[in-house]
Amino acid sequence: MSKKTNYSYVGISFIVLLFGIYFVPIIIDRITNKDVVRDESRSEDINLNPKKRPGNLSDLHFIELNGVRKKVPEFSFIDQDGKTISNKDYEGKVYVLEFFFTTCPSICPKMNANMLSIQNSFSNEKNFGIASFSITPDIDTPEVLKAYASAHGITHDNWHLMTGNEDAIYKLANDGFYLYTAKDENADGGFEHSGNFALIDKNGFIRSRSDSQGSPIIYYNGIISEEEKVDEEGMEEQISMLKEDIAKLLKE
Repeated sequence: MSKKTNYSYVGISFIVLLFGIYFVPIIIDRITNKDVVRDESRSEDINLNPKKRPGNLSDLHFIELNGVRKKVPEFSFIDQDGKTISNKDYEGKVYVLEFFFTTCPSICPKMNANMLSIQNSFSNEKNFGIASFSITPDIDTPEVLKAYASAHGITHDNWHLMTGNEDAIYKLANDGFYLYTAKDENADGGFEHSGNFALIDKNGFIRSRSDSQGSPIIYYNGIISEEEKVDEEGMEEQISMLKEDIAKLLKE
């Protein structure tokens, strides 16, 4: 890999909150050897102070916008088995969410190698799942996704590779999660997209642990493997902490 990293601002999402509070998630994609690595900045304007935690609620943050906990938007797509899968199919399950495409030559192989590691860590957990949304649905038909799943060792019953309406998928990525996705003829594979994973609890809320300053990381880096430990920029892997946090949510 190249020793130098070029920085490219490839997407900016703005949310205007009520009561004069503004949350601006600036999306910064780091391109390393033409690999897009997401590093969303975190605004302190989100109300992220943990509430009193009843019962077995873990120490993981709820992500709040104007005092409202952020939930997964409603979605409905077709998976690799030709079944219609919606957010309701994940109710009662802890799951990890990503956006990818099967012909991606850069970050997707790294992401799904890490996702496979997560799958294997929870292979016998019925209340765990993975949601992978293709950003090239015209190419990634259910048949293509089925072949991809078979070739890459995707075996968990609750790992759904989904395809469907392109506009709906892009809206889910960019507006629902602020996980940047866009067509770009100059990018490897013709697309730029986030390399981050979102963690969802059994009730559909987006959750995350905090950083060393006590602020939520919001998303987990899905590109750096546990074996790598750190990338050439010094960023530490987050797959091990994601596994720990999945286990926490499964106990809630």
